[in-house]
Amino acid sequence: MAKDYYAALGLEKTASDEQIKKAYRKLAMKFHPDKNPDDKTAEERFKEITEAYAVLSDTEKKQQYDQYGDAAFHQRFSQEDIFRNADLGDIFREFGFGGGGGDDIFGQIFGNRGGHQGCGGQQRPRPRKGQDYLMRITIPFRQAVLGGERRVDLDRNGQSEQLQVRIPPGIEPGQKLRISGKGGASPNGGPNGDLMIEINITKHPHFRREESDLYTTVKIPFTGACLGTSVEVKTLEDTKRIKIKPGTQNGSKVRLKGFGVPGRSGQQAGDLYAIIEVAVPKELSDEQKELLDKLGDLDL
Repeated sequence: MAKDYYAALGLEKTASDEQIKKAYRKLAMKFHPDKNPDDKTAEERFKEITEAYAVLSDTEKKQQYDQYGDAAFHQRFSQEDIFRNADLGDIFREFGFGGGGGDDIFGQIFGNRGGHQGCGGQQRPRPRKGQDYLMRITIPFRQAVLGGERRVDLDRNGQSEQLQVRIPPGIEPGQKLRISGKGGASPNGGPNGDLMIEINITKHPHFRREESDLYTTVKIPFTGACLGTSVEVKTLEDTKRIKIKPGTQNGSKVRLKGFGVPGRSGQQAGDLYAIIEVAVPKELSDEQKELLDKLGDLDL
């Protein structure tokens, strides 16, 4: 089911950070569990607005949500990712309900995500995962389509290390790869954070991509368009000779099945489309002009 975080807080997408915080504070006061004991409807509403605030109050998560929409956002961010590093303590402390801070609420409402009970029922901090790091890299178009490995240099905790990152075939611009344990150290004995590698892709001089299909342009002479011909088409790995039918029009496409983006998870590979461009010579010899004049007399 799609989630509209702005609607959950009663806001427009243009809302400022201050408006987001103000809207959440108002709704959290209304639906806080301490004000609504044993009220499952209020509890679910509190969960909804708290999840919305955890995303919209975080610059990176909000940018991803705004850019990719709900479905793609939740492919990139798990429920754990959404609440990781969410700082709700300041707002909760303003309420003063039963002394409950952010850890209490997460323990009661979100499955003890924020803390655990120590001896004598005293709340003590649960070991937290370290901060995730974000690295942006640019890879060649060909590697993005076919996949491969890329070495990256990481400076972490004052030390430099080299990582071999596997690039899956068909990766898209803006997609992130997660490398577990290569983020920041935990502040209280928990696991390290993760390294998130955001992918940027260079343009290719001959190919462009639309989802799983590739497109390239192939020039043929005017006579080839009229009479038919054959021409070589470059693929990302080789060349293929294709036949051009007589009467082929400028801008028409010839499909090379399976020569696009490789399929993943049982999906079929995309196709390569050769877009035909009929070459018109800028200069003609006298003989060529004479022959074309004759063709013109025949209404060609």
